[in-house]
Amino acid sequence: MPALDNPKHERFAQELAKGRSQVEAYAEAGYTPSEQHASRLARNGKVQARVAEIQDRGAIRTEITLASLMQEAAEIQAAALKANQHSAAVAALTAKAKLAGLWIDKAENTNRNVVDPSQVSDAELAAVLKDGSGEGASEAPVDKAQLN
Repeated sequence: MPALDNPKHERFAQELAKGRSQVEAYAEAGYTPSEQHASRLARNGKVQARVAEIQDRGAIRTEITLASLMQEAAEIQAAALKANQHSAAVAALTAKAKLAGLWIDKAENTNRNVVDPSQVSDAELAAVLKDGSGEGASEAPVDKAQLN
């Protein structure tokens, strides 16, 4: 289906296909915002068909892009294996897994400052320092009388 004859209707359909609300699309098309008129235009059969066509084209374009990227990564992986470049092959495999949504990069959170230090007893602080999990904290002098 070619573009709609009315340029405002075409713009309205394009904006709806992008995910805008009917009122937003109506205003972007150059009309004075009106919920009733936007709703009526959205029910127009030609506009509905055009929105569906635009969305289908976008879905196909995305599918082709993902498929072509997967194919290219597979070709790179095969060439790397043939050249005995195993690290490059693993990198290509990782890229394919990320494209397929099967690989998620996660970072470990090592923040241990979960407790307010003013709420920790002297004995608990001394235990942390003695344990060595203070990460670089030097051994602090502790008054043993305060620990009891």
